[in-house]
Amino acid sequence: MSETELYAQTLPRHVAIIMDGNGRWARKRGMPRFAGHKAGMDSVRAMVKSCLTQGISHLTLFAFSSENWRRPAEEVGLLMNLFMTALDIEVKKLHRHGVRLRVIGNCSAFAPELQQRITKAEELTAKNSALTLIIAANYGGRWDIAEACRALAVRVSQGELAADEITPELIESQLSLAGLPEPDLFIRTGGEQRISNFLLWQLAYTELYFTPLLWPEFGEEAFAAALESFAGRQRRFGRTGEQVEQLRDV
Repeated sequence: MSETELYAQTLPRHVAIIMDGNGRWARKRGMPRFAGHKAGMDSVRAMVKSCLTQGISHLTLFAFSSENWRRPAEEVGLLMNLFMTALDIEVKKLHRHGVRLRVIGNCSAFAPELQQRITKAEELTAKNSALTLIIAANYGGRWDIAEACRALAVRVSQGELAADEITPELIESQLSLAGLPEPDLFIRTGGEQRISNFLLWQLAYTELYFTPLLWPEFGEEAFAAALESFAGRQRRFGRTGEQVEQLRDV
């Protein structure tokens, strides 16, 4: 995408979402927290459908953070089972619709069976191009940056790289989303207004959108409202508003 096209875009290429509020949604209905996580799968399907319809090329969903291991063991176990079930059932549907699946995060902490299913799902969908769906699982933004720095430190220690050759671009090339467009639009449901250690590096110039809707309540209409908000914003990337308008007119 050229600089002029970037400044003139009204539709994000990449949307990143923190899917917050499943447990609260369930509690409001007198249901166990896990029922909210299952209900949230409908919103995931709605987002995938909307991205395919709108021509949005990348969608990243924060499914399980590195901090979520602190939750009750029963809930964590149920979430892992839901993840495996989704890989069994949903991946075939994604594949039929041309969706490529990628999972980012420290997957080594997952059970071997889950790791194998992730690998198979990624291999099955690797050549699809209608939409890249990125699932952040056991992911943390600080972990991501630390892993990138560690990889570069190894190269420095082996004499392959000088310390003064390390640039932001080089660090970025080692991050989980290397080679993909940075998110243009970040959405968080559930009323909280923070990014919670999600894509810390990649969200540097991302437009932020917060909604009080709980994740199971966030459907295609709510997503359309978020896209409308994005379309009405002026993205400056350090320039003045006048400079941006000149680029739009080119």
